[in-house]
Amino acid sequence: MSAVMRSVGIDIGTSTTQVALSELTLENTGGYFSAPQIAITQKRLLYRGEIHETPLLALTRIDTAALRRLVEEEFRRAGLTPGEMETGAVIITGESARKENAAAVLEQLSGFAGEFVITAAGPDLEALIAGQGSGAQALSARRCCRVANLDIGGGTTNIAVFSGGEAVAMGCYDIGGRHLRFAPDGALTCISQSAQRIAHSAGLALCPGQVPSAQQLLRLAQAMARLLEDSVTPGGDSPLLQSVRTAGSSPLALEEPVDLLCFSGGVADCVYQPGRERFAFGDFGVLLGEALRISALCCGGRLAAPLETIRATVLGAGMYTTALSGSTIRYTGGGLFPIKNLPVFAPGAALQEALFAGADEAFRAALSWFLRQHDAENAAIALEGKPCPGYQELKRLARAISAGAERVLPPQVPLVVLLFHDFAKALGQMLIALAPGRSVIALDGIRAGQNHFVDLGKPQAGGLVVPVAVKTLLLG
Repeated sequence: MSAVMRSVGIDIGTSTTQVALSELTLENTGGYFSAPQIAITQKRLLYRGEIHETPLLALTRIDTAALRRLVEEEFRRAGLTPGEMETGAVIITGESARKENAAAVLEQLSGFAGEFVITAAGPDLEALIAGQGSGAQALSARRCCRVANLDIGGGTTNIAVFSGGEAVAMGCYDIGGRHLRFAPDGALTCISQSAQRIAHSAGLALCPGQVPSAQQLLRLAQAMARLLEDSVTPGGDSPLLQSVRTAGSSPLALEEPVDLLCFSGGVADCVYQPGRERFAFGDFGVLLGEALRISALCCGGRLAAPLETIRATVLGAGMYTTALSGSTIRYTGGGLFPIKNLPVFAPGAALQEALFAGADEAFRAALSWFLRQHDAENAAIALEGKPCPGYQELKRLARAISAGAERVLPPQVPLVVLLFHDFAKALGQMLIALAPGRSVIALDGIRAGQNHFVDLGKPQAGGLVVPVAVKTLLLG
Protein backbone atom coordinates (compact mmCIF):
# COMPACT_ATOMS: atom_id res chain seq x y z
CA MET A 1 0.00 0.00 0.00
CA SER A 2 1.34 3.44 -0.90
CA ALA A 3 -0.01 6.98 -0.98
CA VAL A 4 1.37 10.40 -1.78
CA MET A 5 1.21 13.81 -0.13
CA ARG A 6 2.06 17.02 -1.91
CA SER A 7 4.13 19.46 0.08
CA VAL A 8 4.95 23.16 -0.27
CA GLY A 9 8.04 24.95 1.01
CA ILE A 10 8.11 28.75 1.13
CA ASP A 11 11.25 30.49 2.42
CA ILE A 12 11.05 34.24 3.05
CA GLY A 13 14.62 35.32 3.72
CA THR A 14 16.46 38.57 4.32
CA SER A 15 17.50 38.82 0.68
CA THR A 16 15.43 36.31 -1.26
CA THR A 17 12.09 34.49 -1.30
CA GLN A 18 11.69 31.04 -2.82
CA VAL A 19 8.97 28.45 -3.38
CA ALA A 20 9.42 24.70 -3.92
CA LEU A 21 6.74 22.02 -4.39
CA SER A 22 7.42 18.37 -3.59
CA GLU A 23 5.75 14.98 -3.43
CA LEU A 24 6.19 12.63 -0.46
CA THR A 25 5.50 8.90 -0.88
CA LEU A 26 3.99 7.02 2.08
CA GLU A 27 4.34 3.24 2.34
CA ASN A 28 3.66 0.53 4.88
CA THR A 29 7.08 -0.79 5.91
CA GLY A 30 5.78 -3.04 8.69
CA GLY A 31 5.42 -6.34 6.80
CA TYR A 32 2.48 -8.76 6.60
CA PHE A 33 2.60 -10.13 10.15
CA SER A 34 3.13 -6.94 12.15
CA ALA A 35 1.26 -3.74 12.91
CA PRO A 36 1.30 -1.23 10.05
CA GLN A 37 4.34 1.07 10.05
CA ILE A 38 3.68 3.95 7.66
CA ALA A 39 6.81 5.84 6.68
CA ILE A 40 7.85 8.49 4.17
CA THR A 41 9.93 6.40 1.78
CA GLN A 42 10.57 8.85 -1.06
CA LYS A 43 10.80 12.61 -1.56
CA ARG A 44 10.49 13.96 -5.09
CA LEU A 45 10.86 17.58 -6.17
CA LEU A 46 7.94 18.63 -8.39
CA TYR A 47 8.80 22.28 -8.91
CA ARG A 48 11.86 24.38 -8.15
CA GLY A 49 10.82 28.04 -8.12
CA GLU A 50 12.72 31.13 -9.14
CA ILE A 51 14.88 33.05 -6.66
CA HIS A 52 13.06 36.34 -6.02
CA GLU A 53 14.22 39.38 -4.10
CA THR A 54 12.14 39.62 -0.93
CA PRO A 55 9.72 42.54 -1.54
CA LEU A 56 9.94 45.33 1.03
CA LEU A 57 7.95 48.50 1.57
CA ALA A 58 10.71 49.82 3.84
CA LEU A 59 13.75 48.41 5.62
CA THR A 60 11.54 47.19 8.46
CA ARG A 61 8.39 46.25 6.53
CA ILE A 62 7.67 43.37 4.17
CA ASP A 63 5.34 44.07 1.23
CA THR A 64 2.65 41.50 2.03
CA ALA A 65 0.62 42.08 -1.13
CA ALA A 66 3.64 41.73 -3.40
CA LEU A 67 4.73 38.61 -1.54
CA ARG A 68 1.32 37.01 -2.01
CA ARG A 69 1.38 37.80 -5.74
CA LEU A 70 4.84 36.26 -5.97
CA VAL A 71 3.67 33.00 -4.37
CA GLU A 72 0.51 32.90 -6.50
CA GLU A 73 2.61 33.27 -9.65
CA GLU A 74 4.90 30.42 -8.60
CA PHE A 75 1.90 28.10 -8.13
CA ARG A 76 0.61 29.15 -11.55
CA ARG A 77 3.96 28.33 -13.17
CA ALA A 78 4.01 24.95 -11.46
CA GLY A 79 0.52 24.13 -12.75
CA LEU A 80 -0.72 23.36 -9.24
CA THR A 81 -3.11 25.02 -6.80
CA PRO A 82 -2.73 25.68 -3.07
CA GLY A 83 -5.63 23.34 -2.37
CA GLU A 84 -3.59 20.42 -3.73
CA MET A 85 -0.96 20.89 -1.00
CA GLU A 86 -1.45 18.69 2.06
CA THR A 87 1.62 19.58 4.09
CA GLY A 88 4.72 21.77 4.10
CA ALA A 89 6.08 24.91 5.70
CA VAL A 90 6.24 28.66 5.37
CA ILE A 91 9.58 29.66 6.90
CA ILE A 92 10.50 33.29 7.55
CA THR A 93 14.22 33.51 8.19
CA GLY A 94 17.05 35.80 9.20
CA GLU A 95 16.42 39.51 9.38
CA SER A 96 13.00 39.05 7.76
CA ALA A 97 11.79 37.39 10.99
CA ARG A 98 12.38 40.72 12.73
CA LYS A 99 10.36 42.84 10.34
CA GLU A 100 7.51 44.58 12.14
CA ASN A 101 4.79 42.81 10.12
CA ALA A 102 6.43 39.36 9.98
CA ALA A 103 3.71 37.61 11.99
CA ALA A 104 1.00 39.00 9.70
CA VAL A 105 2.92 37.86 6.62
CA LEU A 106 3.24 34.34 7.97
CA GLU A 107 -0.40 34.13 8.94
CA GLN A 108 -1.60 35.31 5.55
CA LEU A 109 0.64 32.95 3.57
CA SER A 110 -0.13 30.02 5.84
CA GLY A 111 -3.83 30.40 5.11
CA PHE A 112 -3.14 30.85 1.41
CA ALA A 113 -0.85 27.86 0.81
CA GLY A 114 -3.06 24.90 1.58
CA GLU A 115 -4.90 23.61 4.61
CA PHE A 116 -1.91 22.22 6.45
CA VAL A 117 1.09 24.46 6.06
CA ILE A 118 3.06 25.50 9.10
CA THR A 119 4.70 28.81 9.93
CA ALA A 120 8.02 28.70 11.74
CA ALA A 121 10.80 31.16 12.47
CA GLY A 122 12.89 29.83 15.32
CA PRO A 123 16.60 30.17 14.43
CA ASP A 124 17.47 26.65 15.66
CA LEU A 125 14.73 25.14 13.53
CA GLU A 126 15.96 27.16 10.53
CA ALA A 127 19.43 25.70 11.05
CA LEU A 128 18.08 22.15 11.20
CA ILE A 129 15.91 22.56 8.09
CA ALA A 130 18.77 24.07 6.07
CA GLY A 131 21.11 21.26 7.15
CA GLN A 132 18.58 18.71 5.99
CA GLY A 133 17.90 20.48 2.69
CA SER A 134 21.61 20.93 1.92
CA GLY A 135 22.26 17.20 2.34
CA ALA A 136 24.55 17.64 5.38
CA GLN A 137 22.40 15.38 7.57
CA ALA A 138 22.39 12.60 4.97
CA LEU A 139 26.17 13.00 4.45
CA SER A 140 26.70 12.63 8.20
CA ALA A 141 24.63 9.43 8.25
CA ARG A 142 26.24 7.99 5.14
CA ARG A 143 29.82 8.55 6.34
CA CYS A 144 29.17 8.08 10.09
CA CYS A 145 30.89 11.34 10.94
CA ARG A 146 30.25 14.82 12.35
CA VAL A 147 29.19 17.36 9.73
CA ALA A 148 28.53 21.06 10.33
CA ASN A 149 26.28 22.93 7.90
CA LEU A 150 26.67 26.72 7.83
CA ASP A 151 23.68 28.30 6.10
CA ILE A 152 24.75 31.89 5.37
CA GLY A 153 22.15 34.25 4.01
CA GLY A 154 21.75 37.99 4.02
CA GLY A 155 21.11 38.42 7.73
CA THR A 156 22.21 35.34 9.66
CA THR A 157 24.40 32.25 9.67
CA ASN A 158 22.40 29.25 10.87
CA ILE A 159 24.60 26.35 11.96
CA ALA A 160 23.53 22.74 12.49
CA VAL A 161 25.93 19.95 13.50
CA PHE A 162 25.00 16.34 12.72
CA SER A 163 26.65 13.20 14.08
CA GLY A 164 25.75 9.93 12.39
CA GLY A 165 22.65 11.57 10.91
CA GLU A 166 21.40 12.98 14.24
CA ALA A 167 21.32 16.70 15.01
CA VAL A 168 23.56 17.27 18.05
CA ALA A 169 23.93 21.07 18.11
CA MET A 170 22.37 24.14 16.54
CA GLY A 171 23.05 27.86 16.72
CA CYS A 172 22.68 31.11 14.84
CA TYR A 173 24.74 34.30 14.51
CA ASP A 174 24.06 37.73 13.05
CA ILE A 175 26.62 37.35 10.28
CA GLY A 176 25.55 37.55 6.65
CA GLY A 177 25.95 39.22 3.30
CA ARG A 178 23.48 42.09 3.79
CA HIS A 179 25.05 43.52 6.95
CA LEU A 180 26.92 45.94 4.70
CA ARG A 181 25.42 47.49 1.58
CA PHE A 182 27.13 49.54 -1.09
CA ALA A 183 26.34 52.04 -3.81
CA PRO A 184 27.56 51.28 -7.36
CA ASP A 185 30.65 53.43 -6.76
CA GLY A 186 31.63 51.35 -3.69
CA ALA A 187 30.40 53.84 -1.09
CA LEU A 188 29.04 52.23 2.06
CA THR A 189 25.32 52.98 2.37
CA CYS A 190 24.40 50.84 5.39
CA ILE A 191 26.19 48.83 8.09
CA SER A 192 24.47 46.82 10.84
CA GLN A 193 25.24 46.97 14.54
CA SER A 194 26.73 43.48 14.60
CA ALA A 195 28.98 44.30 11.62
CA GLN A 196 30.06 47.50 13.38
CA ARG A 197 30.89 45.48 16.49
CA ILE A 198 33.03 43.04 14.49
CA ALA A 199 34.69 45.92 12.59
CA HIS A 200 35.55 47.68 15.85
CA SER A 201 37.15 44.48 17.20
CA ALA A 202 39.34 44.42 14.06
CA GLY A 203 40.40 48.05 14.57
CA LEU A 204 38.25 49.35 11.72
CA ALA A 205 36.13 52.49 11.65
CA LEU A 206 33.50 52.18 8.91
CA CYS A 207 30.82 54.82 8.36
CA PRO A 208 28.03 55.15 5.78
CA GLY A 209 29.02 57.57 3.04
CA GLN A 210 32.69 56.63 2.93
CA VAL A 211 34.32 54.37 0.34
CA PRO A 212 36.14 51.65 2.32
CA SER A 213 39.43 50.44 0.93
CA ALA A 214 39.83 46.90 -0.35
CA GLN A 215 42.18 46.22 2.57
CA GLN A 216 39.57 47.36 5.12
CA LEU A 217 36.88 45.18 3.59
CA LEU A 218 39.24 42.19 3.48
CA ARG A 219 40.06 42.60 7.18
CA LEU A 220 36.38 42.74 8.08
CA ALA A 221 35.54 39.69 5.96
CA GLN A 222 38.42 37.78 7.56
CA ALA A 223 37.21 38.77 11.04
CA MET A 224 33.74 37.40 10.26
CA ALA A 225 35.26 34.19 8.88
CA ARG A 226 37.32 33.74 12.05
CA LEU A 227 34.20 34.13 14.20
CA LEU A 228 32.42 31.42 12.20
CA GLU A 229 35.50 29.21 12.53
CA ASP A 230 35.41 29.76 16.31
CA SER A 231 31.70 28.87 16.39
CA VAL A 232 32.37 25.29 15.20
CA THR A 233 35.56 24.82 17.24
CA PRO A 234 35.33 23.23 20.71
CA GLY A 235 36.07 25.93 23.28
CA GLY A 236 35.97 28.63 20.60
CA ASP A 237 33.21 30.71 22.17
CA SER A 238 34.21 34.29 22.98
CA PRO A 239 32.52 37.46 24.26
CA LEU A 240 32.53 38.86 20.72
CA LEU A 241 30.93 35.72 19.31
CA GLN A 242 28.33 35.76 22.07
CA SER A 243 27.56 39.40 21.27
CA VAL A 244 26.50 38.54 17.71
CA ARG A 245 24.47 35.44 18.61
CA THR A 246 20.94 35.74 17.23
CA ALA A 247 18.18 36.31 19.76
CA GLY A 248 16.40 33.04 20.54
CA SER A 249 19.27 30.87 19.33
CA SER A 250 20.86 28.13 21.43
CA PRO A 251 24.52 28.44 22.43
CA LEU A 252 26.59 26.37 19.99
CA ALA A 253 28.93 24.67 22.46
CA LEU A 254 30.72 21.77 20.77
CA GLU A 255 32.64 19.18 22.76
CA GLU A 256 34.18 17.42 19.75
CA PRO A 257 35.61 18.82 16.50
CA VAL A 258 33.66 18.41 13.27
CA ASP A 259 34.97 16.20 10.48
CA LEU A 260 33.38 17.94 7.49
CA LEU A 261 31.77 21.30 6.72
CA CYS A 262 29.12 22.29 4.19
CA PHE A 263 27.99 25.78 3.27
CA SER A 264 24.48 26.60 2.08
CA GLY A 265 22.51 29.81 1.59
CA GLY A 266 23.23 32.62 -0.85
CA VAL A 267 26.79 33.25 0.35
CA ALA A 268 27.63 29.56 -0.22
CA ASP A 269 27.55 30.13 -3.98
CA CYS A 270 30.33 32.67 -3.48
CA VAL A 271 32.35 30.05 -1.56
CA TYR A 272 31.99 27.23 -4.09
CA GLN A 273 31.87 29.39 -7.24
CA PRO A 274 34.37 32.24 -6.85
CA GLY A 275 35.13 34.95 -9.38
CA ARG A 276 32.14 37.29 -9.04
CA GLU A 277 32.57 41.06 -9.06
CA ARG A 278 32.84 42.06 -5.40
CA PHE A 279 29.76 44.29 -5.33
CA ALA A 280 27.73 42.11 -7.72
CA PHE A 281 24.76 42.08 -5.35
CA GLY A 282 25.30 45.49 -3.78
CA ASP A 283 26.27 43.90 -0.47
CA PHE A 284 29.05 42.09 1.42
CA GLY A 285 28.15 38.56 0.32
CA VAL A 286 30.83 38.07 -2.34
CA LEU A 287 33.59 39.41 -0.08
CA LEU A 288 32.45 37.20 2.83
CA GLY A 289 32.29 34.14 0.60
CA GLU A 290 35.82 34.72 -0.70
CA ALA A 291 37.18 35.16 2.82
CA LEU A 292 35.53 31.90 3.90
CA ARG A 293 36.90 30.02 0.89
CA ILE A 294 40.51 30.78 1.90
CA SER A 295 39.92 30.54 5.66
CA ALA A 296 40.89 27.73 8.01
CA LEU A 297 37.30 26.48 7.78
CA CYS A 298 37.89 25.26 4.24
CA CYS A 299 41.41 23.90 4.71
CA GLY A 300 42.60 20.42 5.58
CA GLY A 301 40.17 18.53 3.36
CA ARG A 302 37.15 19.32 5.55
CA LEU A 303 35.12 21.16 2.90
CA ALA A 304 32.30 19.06 1.43
CA ALA A 305 30.03 19.97 -1.47
CA PRO A 306 26.34 20.26 -0.54
CA LEU A 307 23.46 18.98 -2.64
CA GLU A 308 21.87 22.43 -2.46
CA THR A 309 23.20 25.87 -1.58
CA ILE A 310 20.85 28.81 -1.94
CA ARG A 311 17.73 26.57 -2.06
CA ALA A 312 18.65 24.42 0.96
CA THR A 313 16.11 26.01 3.31
CA VAL A 314 13.17 26.03 0.92
CA LEU A 315 13.76 22.39 -0.04
CA GLY A 316 14.18 21.43 3.59
CA ALA A 317 10.96 23.25 4.44
CA GLY A 318 9.01 21.33 1.83
CA MET A 319 10.57 17.90 2.34
CA TYR A 320 11.67 17.58 5.96
CA THR A 321 9.29 19.49 8.25
CA THR A 322 6.58 16.81 8.18
CA ALA A 323 6.78 13.67 10.33
CA LEU A 324 4.23 10.87 10.62
CA SER A 325 2.64 9.60 13.78
CA GLY A 326 2.85 5.93 14.68
CA SER A 327 0.16 3.61 13.36
CA THR A 328 -1.22 2.52 16.76
CA ILE A 329 -3.25 5.70 17.22
CA ARG A 330 -6.83 6.62 18.11
CA TYR A 331 -9.00 9.61 17.27
CA THR A 332 -12.73 10.13 17.32
CA GLY A 333 -13.20 11.50 13.80
CA GLY A 334 -11.36 12.80 10.76
CA GLY A 335 -13.35 16.04 10.92
CA LEU A 336 -11.14 17.17 13.80
CA PHE A 337 -8.26 17.84 11.40
CA PRO A 338 -6.33 19.89 10.48
CA ILE A 339 -5.32 21.58 13.74
CA LYS A 340 -2.74 24.37 13.62
CA ASN A 341 -0.44 26.07 16.11
CA LEU A 342 -1.44 24.03 19.15
CA PRO A 343 0.92 24.84 22.04
CA VAL A 344 2.66 21.85 23.63
CA PHE A 345 2.32 21.20 27.35
CA ALA A 346 5.09 18.76 28.32
CA PRO A 347 4.93 17.69 31.99
CA GLY A 348 8.29 17.05 33.63
CA ALA A 349 9.48 13.64 34.81
CA ALA A 350 8.03 13.99 38.32
CA LEU A 351 4.61 15.05 37.02
CA GLN A 352 4.56 12.18 34.52
CA GLU A 353 5.31 9.72 37.32
CA ALA A 354 2.41 11.20 39.30
CA LEU A 355 0.11 10.74 36.30
CA PHE A 356 1.08 7.08 35.94
CA ALA A 357 0.32 6.72 39.66
CA GLY A 358 -3.15 8.17 39.07
CA ALA A 359 -2.66 11.59 40.72
CA ASP A 360 -4.37 14.37 38.76
CA GLU A 361 -4.36 17.46 40.99
CA ALA A 362 -0.82 18.68 40.23
CA PHE A 363 -1.38 17.95 36.54
CA ARG A 364 -4.61 19.96 36.54
CA ALA A 365 -2.93 22.94 38.22
CA ALA A 366 0.07 22.87 35.86
CA LEU A 367 -2.12 22.59 32.74
CA SER A 368 -4.34 25.44 33.94
CA TRP A 369 -1.30 27.66 34.53
CA PHE A 370 0.11 26.74 31.09
CA LEU A 371 -3.10 27.72 29.29
CA ARG A 372 -3.25 31.06 31.10
CA GLN A 373 0.37 31.83 30.21
CA HIS A 374 -0.27 31.07 26.53
CA ASP A 375 -3.70 32.70 26.46
CA ALA A 376 -4.92 29.44 24.89
CA GLU A 377 -8.00 27.30 25.41
CA ASN A 378 -6.29 24.04 24.48
CA ALA A 379 -2.87 22.39 24.37
CA ALA A 380 -1.29 19.17 23.16
CA ILE A 381 -0.29 17.12 26.21
CA ALA A 382 3.08 15.61 25.30
CA LEU A 383 4.37 12.66 27.34
CA GLU A 384 7.52 10.60 26.92
CA GLY A 385 5.64 7.66 28.45
CA LYS A 386 7.06 4.19 29.15
CA PRO A 387 8.15 1.49 26.68
CA CYS A 388 5.71 -1.18 27.91
CA PRO A 389 3.24 0.12 30.51
CA GLY A 390 0.95 -2.39 32.17
CA TYR A 391 -2.83 -2.36 31.88
CA GLN A 392 -3.36 -0.98 35.39
CA GLU A 393 -0.77 1.75 34.79
CA LEU A 394 -2.58 2.77 31.60
CA LYS A 395 -5.92 2.89 33.45
CA ARG A 396 -4.46 5.14 36.14
CA LEU A 397 -2.83 7.37 33.52
CA ALA A 398 -6.06 7.67 31.50
CA ARG A 399 -8.12 8.51 34.60
CA ALA A 400 -5.63 11.15 35.77
CA ILE A 401 -5.41 12.84 32.34
CA SER A 402 -9.17 12.73 31.86
CA ALA A 403 -9.98 14.04 35.33
CA GLY A 404 -7.40 16.83 35.17
CA ALA A 405 -8.33 17.93 31.65
CA GLU A 406 -12.07 17.79 32.32
CA ARG A 407 -11.72 20.54 34.92
CA VAL A 408 -9.55 22.77 32.74
CA LEU A 409 -10.42 22.34 29.04
CA PRO A 410 -13.64 23.73 27.55
CA PRO A 411 -15.98 20.90 26.45
CA GLN A 412 -15.84 21.87 22.77
CA VAL A 413 -12.06 21.36 22.35
CA PRO A 414 -10.53 17.92 21.74
CA LEU A 415 -8.29 16.24 24.27
CA VAL A 416 -4.97 15.88 22.41
CA VAL A 417 -2.29 13.56 23.82
CA LEU A 418 1.05 13.01 22.08
CA LEU A 419 3.22 10.08 23.18
CA PHE A 420 6.70 9.05 22.20
CA HIS A 421 6.31 5.39 23.13
CA ASP A 422 3.92 3.10 21.29
CA PHE A 423 0.64 2.86 23.26
CA ALA A 424 -1.57 5.68 21.95
CA LYS A 425 -4.32 3.38 20.69
CA ALA A 426 -4.90 1.71 24.06
CA LEU A 427 -4.69 5.02 25.93
CA GLY A 428 -6.99 6.72 23.42
CA GLN A 429 -9.66 4.04 23.80
CA MET A 430 -9.59 4.47 27.57
CA LEU A 431 -9.83 8.26 27.30
CA ILE A 432 -12.82 8.00 24.96
CA ALA A 433 -14.58 5.71 27.43
CA LEU A 434 -13.88 8.06 30.33
CA ALA A 435 -15.02 11.21 28.48
CA PRO A 436 -17.80 10.13 26.08
CA GLY A 437 -18.83 13.70 25.32
CA ARG A 438 -15.40 14.93 24.29
CA SER A 439 -13.37 14.40 21.10
CA VAL A 440 -10.05 12.64 21.66
CA ILE A 441 -6.84 12.49 19.63
CA ALA A 442 -4.07 10.16 20.88
CA LEU A 443 -0.95 9.84 18.72
CA ASP A 444 2.38 8.14 19.34
CA GLY A 445 5.80 8.26 17.76
CA ILE A 446 5.96 12.02 18.43
CA ARG A 447 8.56 13.79 20.57
CA ALA A 448 7.66 17.37 21.44
CA GLY A 449 8.67 19.61 24.33
CA GLN A 450 8.10 22.93 26.02
CA ASN A 451 8.14 26.03 23.79
CA HIS A 452 7.03 23.89 20.84
CA PHE A 453 3.83 24.07 18.84
CA VAL A 454 2.32 21.33 16.68
CA ASP A 455 0.26 21.15 13.52
CA LEU A 456 -1.81 18.01 12.96
CA GLY A 457 -2.73 17.35 9.35
CA LYS A 458 -5.55 15.32 7.85
CA PRO A 459 -5.10 11.55 8.39
CA GLN A 460 -3.32 9.76 5.56
CA ALA A 461 -2.95 6.16 4.27
CA GLY A 462 -6.57 5.29 4.91
CA GLY A 463 -6.56 7.00 8.29
CA LEU A 464 -3.66 4.95 9.68
CA VAL A 465 -1.30 7.88 10.31
CA VAL A 466 -1.48 11.61 10.96
CA PRO A 467 1.15 14.02 9.59
CA VAL A 468 2.60 16.10 12.42
CA ALA A 469 4.86 19.15 12.35
CA VAL A 470 6.65 20.06 15.58
CA LYS A 471 7.86 23.64 15.41
CA THR A 472 8.83 26.82 17.13
CA LEU A 473 7.05 30.11 16.46
CA LEU A 474 9.69 32.60 17.55
CA LEU A 475 9.55 36.02 15.92
CA GLY A 476 12.41 38.36 16.86
